[in-house]
Amino acid sequence: MNSIQELIEFSAELASVQLEPVIAPMDKIGAILIELGKLDMANLDRALKVQESARAETGSKEKLGSVLTRLGMISDRVLAEALAAQNNWKIAEVGDFPELPLLEDQVSARFIRESGAIPIAEKSHEILLAMTDPADLFTMQAFAAAANKRIVSRLISTSDFETVYERMYGSGKSAMGQIVDDISTRDEEQEFGDIEHLKDLASEAPVIRLVNLIINKALERRASDIHVEPFENRLIVRYRVDGVLHETESPPRQLSSAVISRIKIMANLDIAERRLPQDGRIKLRVQGKEIDLRVSTVPTMHGESVVMRILDKGGVALDFHKLGFDEHNLKDFTDILGQPHGIVLVTGPTGSGKTTTLYTALDRLNQPDVKILTVEDPVEYQMAGINQIQVKPQINLSFASALRSIVRQDPDVIMIGEIRDLETAQIAVQSALTGHLVLSTLHTNDAAASINRLLDMGVDDYLLTSTVIGIQAQRLVRVLCVHCKEAYHPVDEVVEQLGLFRFSKNQQVTMYHAKGCEQCSHSGYFGRACIMEVLTMTDGLRSLVMRHATSGELRAGAIEAGMETMYENGLKKAVAGLTTIEEVLRVTRED
Repeated sequence: MNSIQELIEFSAELASVQLEPVIAPMDKIGAILIELGKLDMANLDRALKVQESARAETGSKEKLGSVLTRLGMISDRVLAEALAAQNNWKIAEVGDFPELPLLEDQVSARFIRESGAIPIAEKSHEILLAMTDPADLFTMQAFAAAANKRIVSRLISTSDFETVYERMYGSGKSAMGQIVDDISTRDEEQEFGDIEHLKDLASEAPVIRLVNLIINKALERRASDIHVEPFENRLIVRYRVDGVLHETESPPRQLSSAVISRIKIMANLDIAERRLPQDGRIKLRVQGKEIDLRVSTVPTMHGESVVMRILDKGGVALDFHKLGFDEHNLKDFTDILGQPHGIVLVTGPTGSGKTTTLYTALDRLNQPDVKILTVEDPVEYQMAGINQIQVKPQINLSFASALRSIVRQDPDVIMIGEIRDLETAQIAVQSALTGHLVLSTLHTNDAAASINRLLDMGVDDYLLTSTVIGIQAQRLVRVLCVHCKEAYHPVDEVVEQLGLFRFSKNQQVTMYHAKGCEQCSHSGYFGRACIMEVLTMTDGLRSLVMRHATSGELRAGAIEAGMETMYENGLKKAVAGLTTIEEVLRVTRED
């Protein structure tokens, strides 16, 4: 063979006619390795001679790749790259694998070991399978029969296979894997059929440790929510970190009943009731901190889905600057809070930090000469010096009924968790008219739309203009990690299109990318901050309200009066290096 190309063509001809080749069938691997610069011709000839010698002695033919790695000429990782190039295979990385084994009930660890194949992921109609030899049809057929699904193969090097196998099935198991080994899993039908048995299983030490581990890992990752979701073949645990969901290590599917029942027992919920949604609360003390978990369960096709909202009493910074208020918006908002009476609204979607903003406002207003009463559902954080009332619909203690009583308690400031209906809105208006400062939240997209929302509820326009003194709308954006963010200069077209020069004081615009490091768990972000707009009610806006102007007209009037929109506030924070343009565009758009 005079050239690599001739060697490749010769191998291809041999394969096409399916004859016993004169040269070993893996010669093509040798050619690819030479082309990649990982092997020279002298070492290839030496390996071929060793292969032929071993074949003459034992009668069996060792693969050329195996000979090359045994002789130390190449690493098994390099061999995997060459095989992938030869066969157009994709390579599985160690980081692609789950923490816990898949298909444990269908495939034994011994077969996994002997076949050199480990499942990476299980989807509705297919299994993603990492194999040391993706050409092994018997192994693929065995997995397909066991899972009754189509198999999609990936190549994994021998050393990576050993690493993953040791982690999943050997002494290198994760903490969750070790706990799962301690649990004697029972028949799923028995668990669902026998409530007492299920209660006993949920009270066993390994299940308790398993649920505690899920909660502790959520706290370590700064998660705001824990989602435990049963599906047909999997139990999925996901954490919401900085507003984005991330899938994490999950227990086996057969433990879903025990795990969910344990959570319901901790939240004082009825484990026998699986047909109706339930809400509860868990109080924990972890690492010296008081942690509250708001628990919500809903029935789904494959069991109960559980979401736990983490309320860290010590982790909330009741400081406007830390929340993301800049000087302009902080002055406008504190001027509104300084009014003796009226309604102040904080608006935004669920999970946008409205309640935290209200608590921060209450913390500023909380003085010895000021009596503050709140009506909440639920009371998220207990604050010293403030009388907080928990709404209890089951005994008809609603927002409206509680408000009727607390106005007779002679408060100076009233905080309503949320204005949900006309009755609550009317009592809030009456409270503001009788000399109280009323703070509340509303679910609208922006500040101007809040006015139309209240009008749609049925509140009279003249009452709105007399009582509403200010509206703040907000969203949460992820904050760039200070340890790894990378500066760059956006192209002129982007600067011009977004109008970024107005925020850079006519200097060259510098922005930042999210890179990722150990400090931020390779996400590029650490924490969240508000982008916002603060609408102060002016005489011009009151005239628009009396004319029942559209939200667009109200928004235009507010901008004319000096309101900085959420979009502009986000762009300003992106130029300042607090967040990225992508984050701002993710949560808001310019109208």
